[in-house]
Amino acid sequence: MHPGYNRPLYLLPFDHRHSYLTGMFHVTPPLTADQHDAVTDSKQVIYEGFRKALARGLPAASAGILVDEEFGAGILRDAARNGYVTALSTEKSGSAEFEFEYGAAFVDHIEAFGPTFAKALVRYNPEGDPALNQRQTTRLKRLSDYCRGADQLFMFELLVPATEAQKDRVQEDETTYDLAVRPALMLQAIRTLQDAGVEPDVWKIEGLDARDDCERVVATARREGRHEVGCIVLGRGVDEKKVTGWLETAASVPGFIGFAVGRTTFWEPVADYVAQRTTREDAAFRIAQRYGRWAAIFERRAPVIPL
Repeated sequence: MHPGYNRPLYLLPFDHRHSYLTGMFHVTPPLTADQHDAVTDSKQVIYEGFRKALARGLPAASAGILVDEEFGAGILRDAARNGYVTALSTEKSGSAEFEFEYGAAFVDHIEAFGPTFAKALVRYNPEGDPALNQRQTTRLKRLSDYCRGADQLFMFELLVPATEAQKDRVQEDETTYDLAVRPALMLQAIRTLQDAGVEPDVWKIEGLDARDDCERVVATARREGRHEVGCIVLGRGVDEKKVTGWLETAASVPGFIGFAVGRTTFWEPVADYVAQRTTREDAAFRIAQRYGRWAAIFERRAPVIPL
């Protein structure tokens, strides 16, 4: 099986767990039954926003959700029954090092839901701790090998946090790091992981400001015969203006097939719902609006590729 997924993919991710519990609900595990129910209910509101966007005309064949098993099991099952694209997170939330949420039983949990994609979020800086990178790579190859053998699509969410030395190099300026340092590190990370046998069908990557950087990411993801591999842009929780810029840049580059924008889409509406400042219906409607807005960028700007 050759890796790849090159159809439009407009993903609404809400698999956040650790940051969601602490930031939205101001709680930490273990949760009470009532707390667990409240978190699960809030994720259902996001899913209702997703479905409202479909009802408002967002292309169902291109739309999908990314959610965790802990709070989204019912959502995953409902989405599968309705034929939606689904992605299931496999990583332990809140950990700086990639580890499987369910340890050696990760295969059982993937197969229990049969998602379109098994997703791994990984913080990987090629100039970072070599031992950490090697441990992560070993686990990721295990996941990749399983996906290849099981005909299971694999999505890799790559985050490249700056090392202390890199922060010093840019004088702690995050914008300079994002513009001048991170793009090359992303390319190096992708190549290194590919060479180690980690073969995603879709790379989910942090937004890039320059079109040339987007083109280089696609060329690297598709090098050496990986012609069908797709790239999507993640939102990283930044403001709408920044997300819009990233999406517009990516949408103009063949090989960028869509996006996965979560917190910028749902955080404020859900926070208002949880605090009882707005209704469930209004929160879902606002989520649908934002999600639809991101999709419209790709529907309008995606390049026409000659056959």
